[in-house]
Amino acid sequence: MGGMRSPLSDYLDSAAPGACPDHLVVPRSLAQSMPLRWQQVFVGLLTDLHEAYPDVVWPEYAVSAVRAEPLTELDDAQLATHGYVTELGPDGDLEYRDVDDRVVPGSLPVRVEVPDTVPPASAGQVPRGTVVLR
Repeated sequence: MGGMRSPLSDYLDSAAPGACPDHLVVPRSLAQSMPLRWQQVFVGLLTDLHEAYPDVVWPEYAVSAVRAEPLTELDDAQLATHGYVTELGPDGDLEYRDVDDRVVPGSLPVRVEVPDTVPPASAGQVPRGTVVLR
């Protein structure tokens, strides 16, 4: 919709679980555990989406569980993975630098991988209203 507001964009922009700026992730185990009628409606919506954009070539996706952490919370290996290094600045304080050697704030958030708390589809039925950690 190119910047236009819609009920879906409003909902997803409100920090909805599974939403990020460009994609929506629906855990398969949870979707397949929903009531049959819900699944039928969801399949219909997905079918509508795919039929509306028949010429879009969908890539394969690799989904990882992540959370935003400030640079100050990362170790050297995590910093390097994200393209940052630490150095002592001229005043003796720790500075964070990006790949272009620019100083960036330590509060800058980056996404780091974390254990996935949602069970995989192979786990079978996930009871509603439960907190599942694995």
